[in-house]
Amino acid sequence: MAQFDKKNRKFYDQLDDQEKKKFAPFLMIRWGSCVSGDPDLQAYYLLSCNERLNKNFFDISATKHKKFQWLLATTVSPGIGNQYHQWLSLKKKESNSKGAKFLRELYPHMKEDEIRLMLQLNDTADLKELAKQMGMDSAQIKKELG
Repeated sequence: MAQFDKKNRKFYDQLDDQEKKKFAPFLMIRWGSCVSGDPDLQAYYLLSCNERLNKNFFDISATKHKKFQWLLATTVSPGIGNQYHQWLSLKKKESNSKGAKFLRELYPHMKEDEIRLMLQLNDTADLKELAKQMGMDSAQIKKELG
């Protein structure tokens, strides 16, 4: 990422054959788009990556044109020195358990990580008790939670 921030256009050419095989443009985008610090700088990196790399980036064959992808990536940095780049993890899949579906309906404002936490802290018996306290009858509880 230091080479990314330095706008080192010769970096890819300096890699040996094994390093070139390991070079992953997708990972470069994930790391490059997120920096810590000043909110304006964060917004700049994100918008710059989206505009220059995410749009049609994979229309350029990664197996044939990694150097070109690297050269495009060097246009992202504003050239003001190295930044601390953070990893953006992929969105976790939603749980499809009956308990998760029940909690999503009950608390539509909750985020997915909050739903997972509720499921870790409460077992099915707790969720059934909650449903009972909400006025659900036994048939509804069985249908919703099993």
